[in-house]
Amino acid sequence: MARILVVEDEADIAMLLADDLSMEGHQVEVARDGQEAGQRGRESGWDLIVLDVMLPKKDGFEVCRELRRAGVRTPIVLLTAKSHEAEKIMGLDLGADDYVTKPFNPRELRARIRALLRRAEGGAGEVVRFGAVEVQAARAEVRVGGRLVDLTAMEFKLLLAFTRSGGRVLSRDQLIDLAWGSDTYVTERAVDAHIVNLRRKIEPGAGEPRHIVSVRGLGYRFDE
Repeated sequence: MARILVVEDEADIAMLLADDLSMEGHQVEVARDGQEAGQRGRESGWDLIVLDVMLPKKDGFEVCRELRRAGVRTPIVLLTAKSHEAEKIMGLDLGADDYVTKPFNPRELRARIRALLRRAEGGAGEVVRFGAVEVQAARAEVRVGGRLVDLTAMEFKLLLAFTRSGGRVLSRDQLIDLAWGSDTYVTERAVDAHIVNLRRKIEPGAGEPRHIVSVRGLGYRFDE
């Protein structure tokens, strides 16, 4: 059973989501606007947040941005009637883990939620060390030389994808599947930009990376 916060201002949709997820065995609580979502999302104990974008007082994009800046690593599914690709990319770049467009299929939403919960559970207790870097998956923390480094949600997911790759070369498409999800539209340039930022934060010399190595024409390889 997971503890899920549903943020939705339309009463009928909120009730549908709460009832549907409760039938799956989850404990569900509902917030009605962006201001409440920002406050409640910071509470400990949430396993997942389902966050509508079009909210009163504060939209879901702003809520997502604020939660990630506050260090909240709870998986977030954005729920919105908007279908423009640019808005999907913006939501994911702000730190959301998945994006579902209204009208949604309840079965698909449940499947995406299960996948996110499995992914989060699978990292529990995992600690990886390489060079001066220590990655604590369960706490979503990265330290370099003992100093805590602030990574975005996407940078952290990319780092986990690399550390779990076993030294295999990962293409950009594979990294998108691992970090963003297989049904997500993300450009290769966006992947490269995230990796550049990640290198700046963890590599001893970002201009000559030792751990996240480019493989010409193929993608990237992780070297310890």
